[in-house]
Amino acid sequence: MEEAIKYPSNKNNPPGLFLFVRGPALSFRTRRGVTPPRTVIPAQAGIQYNKEMQYYIYILANKRNGTLYIGVTNDLKRRVYEHKEKLIEGFTKIYSIDRLVYFEATPDVRSAIAREKCLKEWHRNWKLKLIEKENPEWKDLYDDL
Repeated sequence: MEEAIKYPSNKNNPPGLFLFVRGPALSFRTRRGVTPPRTVIPAQAGIQYNKEMQYYIYILANKRNGTLYIGVTNDLKRRVYEHKEKLIEGFTKIYSIDRLVYFEATPDVRSAIAREKCLKEWHRNWKLKLIEKENPEWKDLYDDL
């Protein structure tokens, strides 16, 4: 269970700061008595969405068995679109890498980054086998998103 509580403004706290309260935690004393047990998570002011974030590890290629690029993002459709339209300077633009051939999803950003680093260290043959296992025709998966 999670609820938003408006935090009082003062010289240390900007106006509009909300705290998200989640689950049990240690209680503490205030001038008004003992507070109920809860965990406080600071949040930015403004509209807060309570939805699970998805993070994606993806592999792009320029052609079958061609040059590969591995990346991580929280919005796969937007990110692949940026690669396809050459909006990002760098490796993918230089080598025309814009075909989404593999992706994985995870709710944890740390595990997504760790997986990306792991895949980048793999031998090329292992990466090709991973793609072939899930997408044997090397079809562009962007259209199915």
